[in-house]
Amino acid sequence: MTDSKYFTTTKKGEIFELKAELNSDKKEKKKEAVKKVIASMTVGKDVSALFPDVVNCMQTDNLELKKLVYLYLMNYAKSQPDMAIMAVNTFVKDCEDPNPLIRALAVRTMGCIRVDKITEYLCEPLRKCLKDEDPYVRKTAAVCVAKLHDINAQLVEDQGFLDTLKDLISDSNPMVVANAVAALSEIAESHPSSNLLDLNPQSINKLLTALNECTEWGQIFILDCLANYMPKDDREAQSICERVTPRLSHANSAVVLSAVKVLMKFMEMLSKDLDYYGTLLKKLAPPLVTLLSAEPELQYVALRNINLIVQKRPEILKHEMKVFFVKYNDPIYVKLEKLDIMIRLASQANIAQVLAELKEYATEVDVDFVRKAVRAIGRCAIKVEQSAERCVSTLLDLIQTKVNYVVQEAIVVIKDIFRKYPNKYESVIATLCENLDSLDEPEARAAMIWIVGEYAERIDNADELLESFLEGFHDESTQVQLQLLTAIVKLFLKKPTETQELVQQVLSLATQDSDNPDLRDRGYIYWRLLSTDPVAAKEVVLAEKPLISEETDLIEPTLLDELICYIGTLASVYHKPPNAFVEGGRGVVHKSLPPRTASSESTESPETAPAGAPSGDQPDVIPAQGDLLGDLLNLDLGPPVSGPPLASSSVQMGAVDLLGGGLDSLMGDEPEGIGDTNFGAPPAAVTTAAAPARLGAPISSGLSDLFELTSGVGTLSGSYVAPKAVWLPAMKAKGLEISGTFTRQVGSISMDLQLTNKALQVMTDFAIQFNRNSFGLAPAAPLQVHAPLSPNQTVELSLPLNTVGSVMKMEPLNNLQVAVKNNIDVFYFSTLYPLHVLFVEDGKMDRQMFLATWKDIPNENEAQFQIRDCPLNTETASNKLQSSNIFTVAKRNVEGQDMLYQSLKLTNGIWVLAELRIQPGNPNFTLSLKCRAPEVSQHVYQAYETILKN
Repeated sequence: MTDSKYFTTTKKGEIFELKAELNSDKKEKKKEAVKKVIASMTVGKDVSALFPDVVNCMQTDNLELKKLVYLYLMNYAKSQPDMAIMAVNTFVKDCEDPNPLIRALAVRTMGCIRVDKITEYLCEPLRKCLKDEDPYVRKTAAVCVAKLHDINAQLVEDQGFLDTLKDLISDSNPMVVANAVAALSEIAESHPSSNLLDLNPQSINKLLTALNECTEWGQIFILDCLANYMPKDDREAQSICERVTPRLSHANSAVVLSAVKVLMKFMEMLSKDLDYYGTLLKKLAPPLVTLLSAEPELQYVALRNINLIVQKRPEILKHEMKVFFVKYNDPIYVKLEKLDIMIRLASQANIAQVLAELKEYATEVDVDFVRKAVRAIGRCAIKVEQSAERCVSTLLDLIQTKVNYVVQEAIVVIKDIFRKYPNKYESVIATLCENLDSLDEPEARAAMIWIVGEYAERIDNADELLESFLEGFHDESTQVQLQLLTAIVKLFLKKPTETQELVQQVLSLATQDSDNPDLRDRGYIYWRLLSTDPVAAKEVVLAEKPLISEETDLIEPTLLDELICYIGTLASVYHKPPNAFVEGGRGVVHKSLPPRTASSESTESPETAPAGAPSGDQPDVIPAQGDLLGDLLNLDLGPPVSGPPLASSSVQMGAVDLLGGGLDSLMGDEPEGIGDTNFGAPPAAVTTAAAPARLGAPISSGLSDLFELTSGVGTLSGSYVAPKAVWLPAMKAKGLEISGTFTRQVGSISMDLQLTNKALQVMTDFAIQFNRNSFGLAPAAPLQVHAPLSPNQTVELSLPLNTVGSVMKMEPLNNLQVAVKNNIDVFYFSTLYPLHVLFVEDGKMDRQMFLATWKDIPNENEAQFQIRDCPLNTETASNKLQSSNIFTVAKRNVEGQDMLYQSLKLTNGIWVLAELRIQPGNPNFTLSLKCRAPEVSQHVYQAYETILKN
């Protein structure tokens, strides 16, 4: 008979009967009674009153009965801690039992009894089991240590269990190794600062050996542990990759994804020129493709991970487009995810295939999927320029189908295509206008209004079209209202004579009749612009639009690098770092990919760039070296420093003649009948808030005046300052462009910045922070942008720096990683600063000291360089170098060659000694450098070259 009979009884007085049966002499009866107790406990009855009677049944050789009693004990030990102590002796005895199954069972149960009073009694039995001769007992004991650590961490550390766990990593049995790794990883997660898994090449070797013989869970634990290891060089990374690669053919998808995670991480360290790198790329594709033949839920997880992998390394799957084609019976969540990856893999080579497929999808029945497919066609046009024409004709075919939601999506994406390829496809506007009446979704209406406003001069009846939208202005969504307001103002600036009433109507609707603050503000801004300076209005409203970028929904690179480290976990499915969804953030450590090795850059190494200019191949985003920049948003950066108080209104807002002054220049030859039209000012309610016309004008760099000390002391004559270079392009910073250079004036270092707002919104609340760097460079004052930075406005300012920040050796040495925050977001970039800004003014050594130091520095620290094409004489070269704090200590002539002996000192106290050989008439100089920190020499040479050649 099955065990179901134990669950069917509903007798009264049951507890009393069970008590009697538990104390029976017959073993069978006892066992039956315990089964009944467990059954009652399972369905939620309180059988804690039987605790002493059940504990008495522990003294038995029957393994099945023992398991049942232990199960009961785990459940009720918490509510009956005093009674649970009675069971301790039995645990201790069971840990000595000759049967390894019973020893392991005792240890497992001990770990599950979460009662402080009992834990100290269990340390001795646990210690014995960790050294047990049977591997089954040892692997169970390893997990028990992690459970015990969760209850009482101090006890585990005092008893030395952590060291025993570390020893188990060298165990001969692979399952013991896997469990020890799992336990240590679990403990390390709750104590991120402790270096428990102290991985070194020897222990990694043991883990890799165990990897081949573990169960699948064991393999996952070991692979996750390997992913946290940082190989010392690319050879070690390659060797680990070679030994992990066989896991890609495992039947369990979790093992495959864990192996992919390790390989993706260590590939960062491999040079792209290596044959092995290419082989590895080829090996990564098949297992990922195989994951897509599993059931839909697994496919979805695989696709979310593939989405990350494709963003990081599209070359892995570039030939596998076909597997992402949608099947008719795929669930919608799989279809949408496949569609996303298809776009990411779209390229000139496969675009024809992709477009044919997408056109097919656009005729499906599933509305959500069709919408996404139409959007995808637009994204293809923007991504692959050669396909734009085909995409546009495909979209026009779809518009001809007259299916409402297809038409609306097509119009939304065509708007983006116009933005990407101006003056190319505007011939289709007529077709779009035919479908005006069928648009009922806000996004499609807004897109159509934008098109009409942007191309008003090409549409004869643009004013009628916009007027038709204006009739139901208050019923439209905010998105449509804002777009309509802008479109009518554009139309007015292009055709002022015909649309004056229209613009007046929309401005009063937006300002007087609307309660939406965004709409009102925009309305007032346009009103003031038009009434004070129509020419400026034209420049602002009809300014050239920046082209939109290819991929607008890519994950931000630092976040992508972090998510790659979490492949195969929930973070990779949510596309969010764990701290975004793990409550309390316990054990959440920021992970990041290893820094690329010098050899792995296929482009010219940044070190070869002249020291003055930032390297051509700048890292776009800060790679994590040590801790990342801290969250700038949490910094207490103080409020932005405001400019001088504004007068309540510097623009007289009486009855300003909007079109009287200044519009002639706007309209060219059509002034008649316009000059006397009175537009009126915006309603009085807002006149007090009107800002001066030049509100956004930058307050001339007050900081540089501050640091000039006195006007008489300027920059040291001839101290070389590199021209400003673009450090952060607007494309990568939501419209904020940052250019800059570094200067040294009278002992002060500063970063001269030029901030340009190429976005369409005002930028405020600027702040800046540096990551730790080789020389401790840090801002000496907050970044002060005195007035909000308006669209298309540029402000120049000088940020004073000091060298008392945190120090961490960077690669290359003069790399500076910077975070800039404004009201829109936080942006990261990195740049190389020229080393000569760190040369201090007291860098001249006396001769005796120079001689002694030169002899004292070992010869292997000497480095020789050639400075080519430098047609200067000795005197000029010496003066040029001195102006940048490279001092000539002595000079002599040997066999017609001038020898300059020079010294310089860096801000961190490092001295560099130099011998510069100049042969009159020969434009090539020889430079020998000696320094106790030889890694500085390359950068000092670059400084010499920069100073002498500029």
